[in-house]
Amino acid sequence: MHSNKQTPVKYYVGIDVGSASVRAALVDGFGTVVAHADQPIQIWEPQPDHYEQSSADIWAACCSVTKKVVCGVDASQIRGVGFDATCSLVVVDKQFQPLAVNREGQSYRNVIMWMDHRAVSQVERINATQHRVLSYVGGVMSVEMQPPKLLWIKENLKESCWEKAGYFFDLPDFLSWKATGVTARSLCTVVCKWTYTPDGGWDDSFWKMIGLEDLVKDKYEKIGNHVLSPGESVGKGLTPDAAKDLGLPEGIAVAASLIDAHAGGLGVIGADVKGHNLPCENQPITSRVAMICGTSSCHMGISETPLFVPGVWGPYFSAMVPGLWLNEGGQSATGRLIDHVIRDHVAFPELQSKAAASAHSIYTYLNSHLDLIKKSLPVGFLTVDLHVWPDFHGNRSPLTDLTLKGMVVGLTLSRGLDELALIYLATIQAIALGTRHILETMQAAGHHINTLFLCGGLSKNPLFVQMHADITGKPVVLSKEVESVLVGAAILGACASGDFASIQEAMAKMGRIGKVVQPNHEHKRFYDKKYKVFLKLVEHQREYRSIMNSC
Repeated sequence: MHSNKQTPVKYYVGIDVGSASVRAALVDGFGTVVAHADQPIQIWEPQPDHYEQSSADIWAACCSVTKKVVCGVDASQIRGVGFDATCSLVVVDKQFQPLAVNREGQSYRNVIMWMDHRAVSQVERINATQHRVLSYVGGVMSVEMQPPKLLWIKENLKESCWEKAGYFFDLPDFLSWKATGVTARSLCTVVCKWTYTPDGGWDDSFWKMIGLEDLVKDKYEKIGNHVLSPGESVGKGLTPDAAKDLGLPEGIAVAASLIDAHAGGLGVIGADVKGHNLPCENQPITSRVAMICGTSSCHMGISETPLFVPGVWGPYFSAMVPGLWLNEGGQSATGRLIDHVIRDHVAFPELQSKAAASAHSIYTYLNSHLDLIKKSLPVGFLTVDLHVWPDFHGNRSPLTDLTLKGMVVGLTLSRGLDELALIYLATIQAIALGTRHILETMQAAGHHINTLFLCGGLSKNPLFVQMHADITGKPVVLSKEVESVLVGAAILGACASGDFASIQEAMAKMGRIGKVVQPNHEHKRFYDKKYKVFLKLVEHQREYRSIMNSC
């Protein structure tokens, strides 16, 4: 006799804190998103380049969305929780109460966001040291990393914040502490944003050299002296208070967290590609790059040996996939840049009304409008005389120059919807050309990349995806689940629960391919010429600056 009794489905909760919202998903063991919820979170911009958030606001949003996705589900079937978040800096006192990271003394604003560029002077001084740890961040530290922000706090808020601080958390680690009461840090955050190395730990000489010797004196308690691998179970799981807040069972496994881009990489890069006629089939996972495209974009390439890529962060050992080295390229403003270009155009109100009347998003409407005006040309060829340099918020990779500005060449006096559609297209192409620049730099340093795996909000835009395929000349793989970052967070929870033997096993089982977009090789010559123009733009910008700065 065979039993008809089915094995109960096992579920995992992934919680993702992005720049402007918190999202949660209930995910099964096959990587299917069963339920999904999101909630906006507040951003304060008290002055230019200062961006702040509230850890209390973020945690409240985490609780709200989690309760929504687990509503009506048998609690015994929920096996683990994984968090990911932006690499923002959270500051609390010795009693874990928020401390103000601003001169206004607003303590609830205790988070310096990843995209905050207040510490320009500090990062310039850090880079001037040429300390050996900088070789692991592409040779130049970014203003978006944590050491310059810590130095800014010490120099600008010494009495009100620095001297009262009990703990400085990367946001993903704050969330795992909030859930478990354990102050352990993730190897991902401390390696990628704080200069920790898996073999040597913290380098005393670096912190002393940059003027943060205070952190060495207390044996790094404030920034973390207990480090766990991503996916490793933290403490004894959810505390009673956290379980009540989240609507989950007490003691459920909580995983050491990931930065949001790394969770996206985890959710897509390990998928089984058999039968899709891709160049990465039967090739090592190192032939793939995961590109996580949202407010900003990150390009995650992995290797079996450490590769030092000028202007690209890393190599970081085991920061995303255990046992492999990670290099991380990035663009500081992508989705944010596209929104900026569209919403600041004089034709935006017309676009809004026409998109609403057609019951489409503004992006779908713009894509359709481009199809109308292209006539017999391929859509991409419409920008033959319009070129954009996309670094409106500085260049993260591969030039590591936060002083670079955006450029547009080829403007006319026209102010209509056609012109808005063209600048939208040229901006998307510029972002794809920037990706090509990053990939070529990585390949010159020893990476062998033949396939892109895209996820994040911008991967939902077919024009964005096709431009990346055409301009890089590489096929683009889209995940079956659009919310790959949430799947990546759930993979962490699945590993912490013990239901999978390794992250790699969970990646292969829970990451699934949806669609493959091939490049149109007939357009290669056009985009090769666009790329030459693209590189000339930054040459000219630097030349102009040299002239203006000369005596």
